[in-house]
Amino acid sequence: MMNVVERNNVKISGQGEKTIIFAHGFGCDQLVWKEVIEEFKADNRVVTFDYVGSGLSDRQSYSPERYSSLHGYKQDLLEVCAALEGEEFIFVGHSVSSMIGMLASIEQPELFSKLIMIGPSPYYMNEPGYRGGFDKADINELLDMMEVNYMEWAKYLAPVVMRNEDRPELTDNFEQLLCSNDPLVARQFAEVTFTSDMRSELEKLAVPTLIMQTQFDAIAPVEVGEYVHNHIPKSRLVVMEAMGHNPHISDAAETVAVIKDYLAG
Repeated sequence: MMNVVERNNVKISGQGEKTIIFAHGFGCDQLVWKEVIEEFKADNRVVTFDYVGSGLSDRQSYSPERYSSLHGYKQDLLEVCAALEGEEFIFVGHSVSSMIGMLASIEQPELFSKLIMIGPSPYYMNEPGYRGGFDKADINELLDMMEVNYMEWAKYLAPVVMRNEDRPELTDNFEQLLCSNDPLVARQFAEVTFTSDMRSELEKLAVPTLIMQTQFDAIAPVEVGEYVHNHIPKSRLVVMEAMGHNPHISDAAETVAVIKDYLAG
């Protein structure tokens, strides 16, 4: 399994009986967790990794066929778990990683003791009776923009995602992170992220789950967090004081506090 460790740039730190796996969202890499994981290393084994095609993963391992659905990313996660040789994991996933973790735990529920979802969305598009946050035309426009001018797309998306207008450095840093991606890989990951419909999978999730929702999230609105909570049997919803889609970046202290409170319960 050493190949998986190198392929996904798996990093292990900290010490403790419990292992917490932190999984990044679309357009990001494992470094987005740097402030959060420092608060868990004293009592836990902490694992971060990059999905193939992101961060410092082995980009030669990227396959458009494998990663044409979230199940390809789910397989990355399951293979990372197998490489760790642990018996049970706590999984923390941001954004689309929430759904990837859900798929993994439905397939192998014995691997996970708890799931923690930050800004999850099972489906990003609006439908009658369901507000996902985007009309289909909005998604198509974003995907087209990525093809025409990736850098302009990143410049447009970064402030929408980060939200914290009084801290422009957060937006600048996130824009740089988006720009570090391979545009072709990012375009496919974006399409998979924004067009996948995981709503029918929610009720299959048997693992206890925490849903962390910010007060204003342009990517995954509060209504979506409530929908996820209402459809996952063993779930708890916490609405944070934080704003934007990336509270683990903008409000690491609150993110840590909410996770620790859930794990202590």
